[in-house]
Amino acid sequence: MTDAHDTAADSALRTTGGAPPDDDGSSATEAPIPLLEPREGIPPVITDDAALAEVIAAFAAGTGPVAVDAERASGYRYGQRAYLVQLRREGAGSALIDPVACPDLSGLSEALSGVEWVLHAATQDLPCLREIGMLPTRLFDTELAGRLAGFPRVGLGAMVENVLGFVLEKGHSAVDWSTRPLPEPWLRYAALDVELLVDLRDALEKELDRQGKLEWAWQEFDAIASAPPPEPRKDPWRRTSGMHKVRRRRQMAVVRELWQTRDRIAQRRDISPGKVLSDAAIVEAALALPADAPALAALNGFGPRAGRRQLEQWQAAVDRARALSEAQLPQPGQPVTGPPPPRAWADKDPVAAARLSAARAGVSALAERLNMPQENLITPDTVRRVCWEPPQPAGPESVAAALAGYGARPWQVEQVTPVLVAALASDGSDGSDGSDGSDGSEVV
Repeated sequence: MTDAHDTAADSALRTTGGAPPDDDGSSATEAPIPLLEPREGIPPVITDDAALAEVIAAFAAGTGPVAVDAERASGYRYGQRAYLVQLRREGAGSALIDPVACPDLSGLSEALSGVEWVLHAATQDLPCLREIGMLPTRLFDTELAGRLAGFPRVGLGAMVENVLGFVLEKGHSAVDWSTRPLPEPWLRYAALDVELLVDLRDALEKELDRQGKLEWAWQEFDAIASAPPPEPRKDPWRRTSGMHKVRRRRQMAVVRELWQTRDRIAQRRDISPGKVLSDAAIVEAALALPADAPALAALNGFGPRAGRRQLEQWQAAVDRARALSEAQLPQPGQPVTGPPPPRAWADKDPVAAARLSAARAGVSALAERLNMPQENLITPDTVRRVCWEPPQPAGPESVAAALAGYGARPWQVEQVTPVLVAALASDGSDGSDGSDGSDGSEVV
């Protein structure tokens, strides 16, 4: 361990760059130290079962939490699979594993069962880790910890700099991690991503404890670790960028056909859908409803580089949409299972709008007092649901039960229940229509 790493292990929580200050209001001002090399050098990439078995044994024999990270090839490849997995644990050092060459890491996951995994923005990496057999039973999310502690910037680089006083190498986060062999600078960057993750975890644990939020954080981490895989998104084509321009059902059908055709091609070629056909091109074709391939070729995104065969397959998708009966056309919007958009509340139910206005103000004030983002205090959807159909009678016990039913953690229920009980008593007698004069785009 170098002197710099000794400093990282022993230093108190730094507060540069707008981090939560110490109780006396002071903050550290020392210049951050560049972290240029992993302390034991760049580890070799694990690409076979024998080397993987050695890593599994080493990490099983290690001590303390294990830092875990994964690199994907978003924007280059289809899906969100992992193309590199990085780990670090006391007594085992760091490891870089190629999940393309070693696609089953369930043995590693079993060896680390019961061990706390430290991840940054865990919900981003857990889906691709799950695909290769890795799933934690306990975790600590340093990004979420930073949010709860009130840090204004919670990216890994900003957190390492503000909390530990080191500058991580930047510039390789958005590269094509499916590249083989991976260049040495990329591997150095990947190894450094887990180099100080446990140090960061330890410092954040102390800060959360100092603020009285550590138990809250553990409840959040447990909820992430125990959450089931998300359900497949219904009608994903509706999320096409620029979809708000498409008004007619026939045009929506064109978007659907082109999106589904693009998705099949992208999956077959293992390439990002955006590299097959842009969202902007899909929307333009939907608005134009071209009658033939030459008309399609005149639109932005389809020519002149698009070949004849490509144009024909896109035009075929447009023609399928044009041939659908009225009954086969998609409906303008997805079925709404929850409350209407907040901007419509004042017209539909002014009393509910007044409740929502009071709830938003109360949650905002509470989040400011607790020094955390409103969405981490309670989800906006939960607030809307409780305000639209409040329990009867709307007392502390019934409101607490409603919050828990919508998935709020115990600490959130305890903090938010008094605010919502007061808000649900609002009937607009102050003259407010509940709209706050806004467009309905506020956080809660």
